[in-house]
Amino acid sequence: MKKLKFKITLFLALLFGFGGLGYAQNGTVTIDQDRQIEKLLEFKKDLTTNEIYKIQVFSGNRSSAEQAKTDFMNNYNDWPVSMEYNTPNYKIWIGNFTNRLEAERALQKIKSNYQTAFIFKPKTSNKS
Repeated sequence: MKKLKFKITLFLALLFGFGGLGYAQNGTVTIDQDRQIEKLLEFKKDLTTNEIYKIQVFSGNRSSAEQAKTDFMNNYNDWPVSMEYNTPNYKIWIGNFTNRLEAERALQKIKSNYQTAFIFKPKTSNKS
């Protein structure tokens, strides 16, 4: 009698209690997100890049550097311009180029007016 009760209990457990364990459930998940999220992620990626290139167009005393900055801004308005002080010279740096190719293209445009210009990676990459 105990064997019969055990078999019936086992049968019922398999039929009702454990029957769902052997079957996987299939489903589809749909994510509906705003398109602006992708733009924000791209913007964040651009901000966190460690590869920043700049072009140095001048190095010298302060008054000459200020004149060089003004002249550059009058001739070109495609890139940000900054004046940096590295003892003993003031330097005029342009751009915040995210890759070397972009910096090379800019250098080709300005090389006729600034023959000594060159591309470099600044130590503090987020300066502008």
